[in-house]
Amino acid sequence: MARPSHQTACPRKYDMTQLWKNGGIATDRFQVVDDASPLPTSTPVVVSLKRWREHRAEVLAAGVPIGVALDATSTLSVQTDALDQLSLIVIPFAKFTDGRGYSLARLLRDELGFTGELRATGDVLIDQIPLMLRCGFDAFAISHAPTLRALQAGHLPAIAEVYQTATSGRARTTTAVPARRPLAEAAE
Repeated sequence: MARPSHQTACPRKYDMTQLWKNGGIATDRFQVVDDASPLPTSTPVVVSLKRWREHRAEVLAAGVPIGVALDATSTLSVQTDALDQLSLIVIPFAKFTDGRGYSLARLLRDELGFTGELRATGDVLIDQIPLMLRCGFDAFAISHAPTLRALQAGHLPAIAEVYQTATSGRARTTTAVPARRPLAEAAE
């Protein structure tokens, strides 16, 4: 008897990406445009931070909502990057263990005052989404099949205790955490 091939026996880990925002699956109206391609004139676009910085006038002349794709090491400035002209900022998570995107989201919301859509992409898992929401993300490009299934079924884990407030404009609830005793004292 022939064994099924690996491809038929195990579905790919990432079959398709869907946008989840406002508590449900949404249509992504933005088109990602690489640095060498012409800009469409009727579709919202996502361009690289490099293209935004070097060709801002051209990008704005397209007359469509603009998004910028960052990388985990991006640094931004309100003055030089004209964040108020952006509708969307995309922050990638190459691995679920990489926390730099959380810090970048907090910086954008709390210190730089970005009010547009903040989208997490890449390795986004169900357990991370509540924490990402607290950091200011409001949209998620999900490609992990179990995460998609959980979200479609309405299963979003809750955070029982938090140690810091959420970003500006978000729920600012905190749960009191009992003071921790030093290890030496606890051992007595």
